[in-house]
Amino acid sequence: MAKAVADCNGDDQGGFASDGSDITGFSHMHDSGTGGSPSLGLFPIFPQAGCADGDIDNCKFSQADRAVGRGDSVIARPGYFSLNLASNITAEMTVTNHTALYRFTFPSNPTNPYNSTDSTNASAPAAPIPLNPVILLELTDLPLSRINGSINVDSKTGRMTGNGTFQPSFGLGSYVAHFCADWSGGTIQDTGVWVDVRATNATQNVTVVNDGVDTVLPAGGFVRFQAPQNNQLLARVGMSFISSDQACSNAQSEIPAFDFHQTLSAAENVWHEKLGVVSADQAGVKSSFLEIFYSGVYRAMISPQDYTGENPLWQSSEPYYDSFYCIWDSFRAIHQLITIVDPVSQTRMVRALIDIYRHEGKLPDCRMSLCKGFTQGGSNADIVLTDSYLKNISDGVDWATAYEGLVSDAEIEPPNWSVEGRGGQMSWHNLHYIPAEDLDVLGVGPHTRSISRTVEYAYDDFCVAQMAKGLGHMDDYQKYLGRSGYWQNLFKADQTSTLNGTDTGFTGFFQPKFLNGTWGFQDPAFCSPLLNFTSCYLNPDGHETYEGSAWLYSFFVPQDMAGLISTLGGADTFVKRLDYLHESGLLYIGDEQAFLPVFQYHHAGRPAKSAERVHYYIPSQFNTTTAGIAGNDDSGAMGSFVALSMMGTFPNPGQNVYYITPPFFPSVSIKNGQTGNTATIRNLNFDGSYQNIYIQSATLNGQSYTKNYLTHSFFLNGDTLELTLGSTESTWGQGAGDLPPSLSSIGNSSMAMFI
Repeated sequence: MAKAVADCNGDDQGGFASDGSDITGFSHMHDSGTGGSPSLGLFPIFPQAGCADGDIDNCKFSQADRAVGRGDSVIARPGYFSLNLASNITAEMTVTNHTALYRFTFPSNPTNPYNSTDSTNASAPAAPIPLNPVILLELTDLPLSRINGSINVDSKTGRMTGNGTFQPSFGLGSYVAHFCADWSGGTIQDTGVWVDVRATNATQNVTVVNDGVDTVLPAGGFVRFQAPQNNQLLARVGMSFISSDQACSNAQSEIPAFDFHQTLSAAENVWHEKLGVVSADQAGVKSSFLEIFYSGVYRAMISPQDYTGENPLWQSSEPYYDSFYCIWDSFRAIHQLITIVDPVSQTRMVRALIDIYRHEGKLPDCRMSLCKGFTQGGSNADIVLTDSYLKNISDGVDWATAYEGLVSDAEIEPPNWSVEGRGGQMSWHNLHYIPAEDLDVLGVGPHTRSISRTVEYAYDDFCVAQMAKGLGHMDDYQKYLGRSGYWQNLFKADQTSTLNGTDTGFTGFFQPKFLNGTWGFQDPAFCSPLLNFTSCYLNPDGHETYEGSAWLYSFFVPQDMAGLISTLGGADTFVKRLDYLHESGLLYIGDEQAFLPVFQYHHAGRPAKSAERVHYYIPSQFNTTTAGIAGNDDSGAMGSFVALSMMGTFPNPGQNVYYITPPFFPSVSIKNGQTGNTATIRNLNFDGSYQNIYIQSATLNGQSYTKNYLTHSFFLNGDTLELTLGSTESTWGQGAGDLPPSLSSIGNSSMAMFI
């Protein structure tokens, strides 16, 4: 739950960014790379070496006033973050489950970073100030969403306790968070509270509410110390969503002695254990590729976050996870990677999703800060749960209740489907597509995204069908399998596409259709990087696709790629069309819908071209530079794409399918947390220049293997896959029987291939 880092006033979605912007504080909880509004960043603390002339009012309190430049030393690794401030203060931090521990080292002869000795000369040296460190805490969050807040300061110990009510960054409602801050390493000189730009030690508590006129009024508490003997102070901040008492209990039980080294070692050991299940052979591999890979694995493990024991909304013996932010992003790769490398955590996440359904009445599509988040497309928890069901995530999982939740998504429209479930159910059940300008009297939500919702609802229903068959609900299986074909109802076979006035040469795209069955029109390239890229977001005029073009969505039929390939003119035409998507500039890999098209060549019998695409995007779009993540990380979505691609096992989410491409290493091994077995993929003829990226032949446990995909049993059993590589494309994986399963190619009677 605790994730401490510096907060900046630049690109602050995850708190800190390497953009050179000023530092405004250090807060204790964050969501990572969410896009849009920043999230959490609650109750930041901020150190100052002293106040000019020893006057507390000469210190800086508001974020705008106290923001200070950063030095050139930033260190970030799992479990640890540090940087130098322009005030010559060094800040280090580490965490336990619910508590952040900071170590601030102050200069012996501090100067005022806000005032020079000559106000008329910008290059004049900073004015000296006495070393009487001040640490303030502010009742705020990163998105400045505070509704109210209060703080109490113990004048003897300096302990600060309090709470605040905030709004979620991408959802509805509000939540209350509590804190407990303690200090160690120095003698307290005085304590107090501050409001706006002034402070006082005459009172030790303050409560603030929004007045309806001003923006959120800055307020909080401060503690001032005599000069510490070793120039260091430690700050321990416990967090809770239950109470300040529980925040204090969390802090005292997790970090009783303010031992920074011990706390850091424990955090690093946990990360070593988590990351250590994946072992990549480094021989002949550039260090940058190892950094790209393990960074991706690490970032994919940051969310969802374990808030078990910190849920004030209901009492339950089940785990509670939060920061499913959002499942539209995470269903494609994050949960599949966690299933492979940390199935125990994935099991707990699945149980948490089911428990949310029990108590909220619907599965979430997005959830953060105990609140319902906005639904971006389909009911994507259906995909996550089905994916886990197919891959033996079972310990303590109530699959009967999970299925009930899936059926609720498929059949029952909620009053507000902008935050859960699906909208347009009358049209979906009767017209078999989501119309543009739909008439929906059952619930409310943005009447946009008719194309993307149609293809996503169809796939959601396919996932419901898979679980239905596994649980023996055969009538449901047939019903939802039939609905999974509704994507065809928005396919306009004669729709052409032009770019800059030139015909692309490809015909047939998804297009909007009205209630009366007549066609609308959205340029197939609209909302691509080539045409009005940012026009399809979650807003009232967001158009008929979401964060992508009809060009892109016309490839989203993961349940029936054979049927789609036939619809688009056959394998050769499909490959040319997929090439055009990748090479024309229509596709942006920083949107999660772009992940699957990298590997869809497998379905056309051309797995070698999937390998080519992977090696283009890594490292051109994913590398070790500051800009080395395409877009934002979307809570680890980009990291999971990198990790799975470099392992050579990218999934078709919601199915028991992993596309085989050569790993970026001589070999990679993964120890399974359920069985204890270790699966290995080994490249023969590996070369670090990546000329040999084409599979010539393969063996699975010593036996010839020609299928171009694996199932999850590979990881459970600890199998060994050996790939013989070469510098040119071969016929491996191209046979009709070697392609991944697809409804049109295997028939309904062969659905066992999926489950």
